[in-house]
Amino acid sequence: MSKDLSHRLREVLLNGQWIAHTNFKDQITSVTWEQATQKVGNLNTIASLTFHVCYYLKGLLNVFEGGSLDIKDKYSFDMPDIRSAADWNDLVNDFLITSEKFITHVESMDDSVLHGPFVREEYGTYLRNIEAQIEHGYYHLGQITLIKKLIQES
Repeated sequence: MSKDLSHRLREVLLNGQWIAHTNFKDQITSVTWEQATQKVGNLNTIASLTFHVCYYLKGLLNVFEGGSLDIKDKYSFDMPDIRSAADWNDLVNDFLITSEKFITHVESMDDSVLHGPFVREEYGTYLRNIEAQIEHGYYHLGQITLIKKLIQES
């Protein structure tokens, strides 16, 4: 089961084409820092969505590595300013490194851990939380893809 989950995560985050015909890595590595930070109406920016998804991956990864669950929804868009290509590249690299670590950790999980409670019973199982990251990833990947098209058309 962990191999299947890691494959699905890799699909949406790093190298898949099957579901959305794209993935996060393809989308975020093909925009400039100016495009990544460009506002389109009242939508989030590509950069803020990238930060947001990475924030949750890091939060769960911290638990996977034996730490506590410290993430809070209200901080999930508190991205540092992106003011240069270097800032954008740092965020992209952070996203890619975090994604790979997250996927590698999921891949090595035993099924007994996957079906066990995640931090507290009311948070569901590890499996439920990992599947939520897949769904969350596709949701925001769709947004990024549309924002990117809107930017390119303007």
